[in-house]
Amino acid sequence: SLRYSTGTGGEGSEGSEAGGPGTGGSSSSGSSSAFSLAASALPERRRPGGPRPRYEVVRELGAEEVRWFYREDRKTWKPFIGYDSLRIERAFRALGGPAGDGEAAAVEPVCVRSGLYEVDVASAESYPVYWNQTEKIPVMRGQWFIDGTWQPLEEEESNLIEQEHLNRFKGHQLQESFDMEVSKPVDGKEAIHSLKLSRNHVDWHSVDEVYLYSDATTSKIARTVTQKLGFSKASSSGTRLHRGYVEEATLEDKPPQTSHIVFVVHGIGQKMDQGRIIKNTAMMRDTARKVEEKYFSNLATHVEFLPVEWRSKLTLDGDTVDSITPDKVRGLRDMLNSSAMDIMYYTSPLYRDELVKGLQQELNRLYTLFCSRNPEFEEKGGKVSIVSHSLGCVITYDIMTGWNPVRLYEQLLQKEEEELEDRWMSYEEQRLLEELYITKQRLREIEERLHGLKASTISKPPVLKFKVENFFCMGSPLAVFLALRGIRPGNSGSQDHILPRTICNRLLNIFHPTDPVAYRLEPLILKHYSNISPVQIHWYNTANPLPYEHMKPSFLNPTKEATSAPDSDSASAAPSPTTSPVMVRRHYGESITNIGKASILGAASIGKGLGGMLFSRFGRSSTTPQTLETGKDGAEGEDKKATTVGTPPLPHSSSGFLEPTVELEHRIDFELREGLVESRYWSAVTSHTAYWSSLDIALFLLTFMYKQDQEETDKSNLDTI
Repeated sequence: SLRYSTGTGGEGSEGSEAGGPGTGGSSSSGSSSAFSLAASALPERRRPGGPRPRYEVVRELGAEEVRWFYREDRKTWKPFIGYDSLRIERAFRALGGPAGDGEAAAVEPVCVRSGLYEVDVASAESYPVYWNQTEKIPVMRGQWFIDGTWQPLEEEESNLIEQEHLNRFKGHQLQESFDMEVSKPVDGKEAIHSLKLSRNHVDWHSVDEVYLYSDATTSKIARTVTQKLGFSKASSSGTRLHRGYVEEATLEDKPPQTSHIVFVVHGIGQKMDQGRIIKNTAMMRDTARKVEEKYFSNLATHVEFLPVEWRSKLTLDGDTVDSITPDKVRGLRDMLNSSAMDIMYYTSPLYRDELVKGLQQELNRLYTLFCSRNPEFEEKGGKVSIVSHSLGCVITYDIMTGWNPVRLYEQLLQKEEEELEDRWMSYEEQRLLEELYITKQRLREIEERLHGLKASTISKPPVLKFKVENFFCMGSPLAVFLALRGIRPGNSGSQDHILPRTICNRLLNIFHPTDPVAYRLEPLILKHYSNISPVQIHWYNTANPLPYEHMKPSFLNPTKEATSAPDSDSASAAPSPTTSPVMVRRHYGESITNIGKASILGAASIGKGLGGMLFSRFGRSSTTPQTLETGKDGAEGEDKKATTVGTPPLPHSSSGFLEPTVELEHRIDFELREGLVESRYWSAVTSHTAYWSSLDIALFLLTFMYKQDQEETDKSNLDTI
């Protein structure tokens, strides 16, 4: 940027460049080289506040004083950061500036806003890089600004005022002091210069005191009345203007380097509301920015969120479903066709692969595009996480694991063959079965050889071009799909039971307690976790929250123990190699949802009654009641239970319960806290779509994604100390 002191390195070089092509196209510019020499002798301009040197003179605005703005959703103009604004201004001046002759060479689009958008200076528009958007985002060059709000004047008016200001005051001495924050009264001062615009006029009371007045009839009447009452024209109806932005743009004001990208995958309903995932991701991104500034400002890295819109490109059945939809209550039917129909498409063997390939190709496209625009990302070990919502969780899971219903069908056929072998068969049937078995084995060998030949010539690319660090599920029905596919709880507390760590380092399931679409995943790994409450997600403004890995489990519902086993004491209640029976657990305390429902005495009585209930319902020997009675004494009771049970890897007491030695390697289910005045029935309707703007979720996501960076920073700080 152009600065007023010499020896500024890169900024000085940019300033001289800005003074060249940027001013060469203007009729009032003069000699750019002479101006550069004069500017190098002037001291640095300081904003906001701070005295301006008395020998500073009016000259053309430097690149660092101009500020570019963008406007989204017809809201107020937002300023680009200094790094982006300087580069846009450089491209603007290379194009010929405000008085260009139109013969300048084409200028490359300028990459802005952490690389998510590009600005076409010629058309004064901005557009996203990674997704499609119908509405273009207008950009504007700000030179004159409204006092207080620092919103820019419209570019056409701003150019006229700037041209008039330079024609009238160029080379004039500025006042000794320059206060950007306080509008000085101009009572008694006559305007020394005036400019008429289409709907307004501008008065200069001095070089630094410029006011804008509306020429609307109501404004004129108000101005006349207030002036007759003794008020000055400026103080009654004028708006003070400032030349140049409140703070200078510098190249140091740039976004941090992206070390982690998050792909945000939508669920059902995208066809009904196209572009919704883009808005939802923008909400999540903006919320994460606020949390980053508050809690992770000490880190030099940055997490970027990218929307993955996979639905709109799919053809599926075309309009066949629409053609068979009756006309009555058409609005409701169309809504269901555009939302719930996605679930039916995914369960259809005809269209399931199209949905999977659509999401897979979009994920790979986005990752390839991001790496091509950020070549240092992979070199510096950049990480990738996925946040999926609703049905998107199921499709993402199937892509990562490669699950296919054909595999389930093959398992079913194999099971039927095993059952067939067990029953009595004639000699002829046995001979035919042996021939079939040999033929199938031979066919498998041929397929493997053919596959080996193909693999040697053409290496099959991986399903995803990146390793997934964290897989966050929000409002996910994944557990239901897995249960219907035959996944049952095991005896190991490893995430590998449902999602191997080699595929994804960490699986986290986030849900609102009243979300009707969301289900828990932990009971699919260890059955007794159905009676252990999910981990409560911290409120974002909690002071010094306990780290999630240090939070101890708590009972979800102690009285649920009685319904965890069948009524009969038949052999089906005994533990099997694929199931973990309900355990006797140490009572860690009530979950957060039960606070206020039971007093401390009430909770104690529940815990006491639990032991008697377990004894009366399931007890078969004297060891169980003794263990439960001694369990009242805390750690001593735990030791006695351990000695009673023994030390196998999966110890079982004689009552058939697994002792509390098998726990999850790390927790998977995380639950948002309910609001104190929240209606459960109303939140059941709204909670499934309420994840995007939650500050609690933003902090939760960043806590896990910044975990390694935070630990390394803390370690380096300790080493320094």
